[in-house]
Amino acid sequence: MVFFNKVGKVALGSRLRLMTAIITDDAAKVYELYEADFMPKWFPVFYTLTEEREITITEIANEIGHSQPSVSKIVQEMITAGLVNDNLKTTDKRRNIVALTEKGLILSKKIKLQCIDVEAAVESLISESNHNLWAALEEWEFLLEQKSLFKRVNEQKKMRESQDVQIIEYTPEYQEAFKALNEEWISTYFEMEEADYKALDNPKEYILDKGGKILVALYKNEPVGVCALIKMNDENYDFEMAKMAVSPKAQGKSIGWLLGEAIVKNAKELGASKLYLESNTILKPAINLYHKLGFEKVSGLATPYKRCNIQMELIIK
Repeated sequence: MVFFNKVGKVALGSRLRLMTAIITDDAAKVYELYEADFMPKWFPVFYTLTEEREITITEIANEIGHSQPSVSKIVQEMITAGLVNDNLKTTDKRRNIVALTEKGLILSKKIKLQCIDVEAAVESLISESNHNLWAALEEWEFLLEQKSLFKRVNEQKKMRESQDVQIIEYTPEYQEAFKALNEEWISTYFEMEEADYKALDNPKEYILDKGGKILVALYKNEPVGVCALIKMNDENYDFEMAKMAVSPKAQGKSIGWLLGEAIVKNAKELGASKLYLESNTILKPAINLYHKLGFEKVSGLATPYKRCNIQMELIIK
């Protein structure tokens, strides 16, 4: 176990596979002990058949959480071993029914006795250990069902990479990036409109001089994301969050979230009580981000954009 102590939790899968191999090797010896000509991998399917006299392969797969092709392969192996019959007579010809043969039923009696002894052995092992592995496995299965290991690793990756992201205030040197990043995403999904060019060609006049702000996200000193806070002439809203764009090559680093958080913070510092935005529902990641930031759907305001089909607001607390 020196390797696992050295590598740590990164080798979780390898360590579980090693333990599985050890237990599987012992399982084969246990079947020999009970004079059962049986392969350990057959057990979930075989045990299900001991409870159900007749059942379909699909039903077995659903019961034990295996794929249908995997169950089909095991059933074929057990048919070859003389333990299972398939294509049994049924009123529904579409259902491929399988059941234990006489040989399989005789073997099931041996395996039931074996299960009693194995259960007692595992209970003994649990009583000798400081941690209940069986209970822990059940807990881990539940937690991984809620959020997979892949998603958890991806979150950690985003958190680590986001530490290399800087959110800074706009300066004229970033005008080209501000326009290019917005043109890139707008042109990918829609068409550039007159209102776009007004803001992107003249950010100082259209946004900054009117009391707004533009924030730029730098990743390793390269501008990869932008977002604007535009002053509104509306009795209900102080500012609009607009012109958020993140380079495709920098996505997955939580840059949109960091920009959104920073924009909300700036709006609050400027005394805003409500923040407004416009978007389109085909931009699902963006809509999810806005919901995560606390925005909720509203309607009724006139919009200069043809592409807008959803309006949202955030009440700043």
